[in-house]
Amino acid sequence: MLEIGFHEDHDHRVTENLRFVQLTPPGSACSIVMGVGITQMAPGSQKGLQVVVDDVEAVRQTLLSRGVETGEVEVQPWGSFIYFADPDGNTWSVQQIPKRQ
Repeated sequence: MLEIGFHEDHDHRVTENLRFVQLTPPGSACSIVMGVGITQMAPGSQKGLQVVVDDVEAVRQTLLSRGVETGEVEVQPWGSFIYFADPDGNTWSVQQIPKRQ
């Protein structure tokens, strides 16, 4: 996740079967926790996890500069989006919410 620019807040192995990894997207007040023994989900089974950013095009450029494949920005009435997959095969959407009137 570091290749996509998330900050590694915490990585602690409690036992061989329990490891907590906490990551925070840049500028976010919300973190993501993953690791070993956290969930029964297999790597790559999380589909469509979404984060919201202020500038989706800037995030897209950052991801591309880090070698992450993502398509063009898709503009919808409810926001602008990009999509990518992490090395485990989990899929992500990044949304920029339209300016509110």
